[in-house]
Amino acid sequence: QLPVSRRGGEKMAAPMCRLLAAVEKPLGRGVGANRQVCQGLEALLSPFKLCASPTVITVRTKKRHYVPPRKQDSSADQEQLARAAGLVMRQQYIERPINISSTAGIFDPYVPPEGDSRMSTLTKAGLKQRMERAKQSVASQLALRKVKEYDSDFTTKDFASKAQDIYISAHECLVNFDKVKLHKLVTERCYPDMVRGNRYKTIRWKFLQSLEAPKVVHVRCPDMVSKGNVYGQVTLRFHTQQTLAIYDRFGRLMLGNEDRPKDVLEYVVFERHLLNVYGLWRMHGKIVPAWAPPKDPIVKTVMIPGPKLQPLEEFEAKDMEIPKPEHVQ
Repeated sequence: QLPVSRRGGEKMAAPMCRLLAAVEKPLGRGVGANRQVCQGLEALLSPFKLCASPTVITVRTKKRHYVPPRKQDSSADQEQLARAAGLVMRQQYIERPINISSTAGIFDPYVPPEGDSRMSTLTKAGLKQRMERAKQSVASQLALRKVKEYDSDFTTKDFASKAQDIYISAHECLVNFDKVKLHKLVTERCYPDMVRGNRYKTIRWKFLQSLEAPKVVHVRCPDMVSKGNVYGQVTLRFHTQQTLAIYDRFGRLMLGNEDRPKDVLEYVVFERHLLNVYGLWRMHGKIVPAWAPPKDPIVKTVMIPGPKLQPLEEFEAKDMEIPKPEHVQ
């Protein structure tokens, strides 16, 4: 029998009983089977009866196709699409910034004669060397006149001593790491060449004396960008006596010796923007001749891997062979 409520139960129970009686007659299966069917129908029709928990079956949804990203159109395709949409694309210029206060190199560099122009003119090589020197001197005289048009007080004798002071001051600023003053003494091309590789190093440099007076050997006045934009490049020959010592970050000597003076022969190029009224003569670079002797090797400090020690085990250096470091050119 179904539970019957007090008020509306009688009205609800009558149709339920009639339905169950109508279902039991045609089945004809027996009391037990009919009772199970009735219980199922009773659970479906009555909201107060609890049904058994449903079984969850995973059903695969619709397969989603992978849409690859759109490839970037070329500049021509983008321009056509923009024109079709009524847009105006701005033209892009591939430009590289330049510095007009100095040039990017040495124009017509001076070729130092082999043996510092000490070959005899009686030989064929000496006569050829003399002819090349005469050609260079003629071009230098023409360029010297052009320099005097912009700087009337320029003379080779006074400029040689002035250039030597610039050379000494620039190297002293490099030793003291005075970057602000160094920019005023060297050009933008020479600055990275001087400071490259000097980080975490200690430099000891000293100018002792001049073995020979500085001499102007080459003068050129090249143009850049436009015809009136004139630069002056003067090459000087320095034969001096210096001391140089470079220490690494561990305080170990890499190159040179502070107590051993050395004779140095250099060809240094100085440059000035002649069109600029406030331009200054600055060190622009050095010319290394092909016949110059090789530089001294640099001794580098490297870590030598030692044996693997166990805990509480001491290292005995007497039993280990330490290889000597190789010289690096």
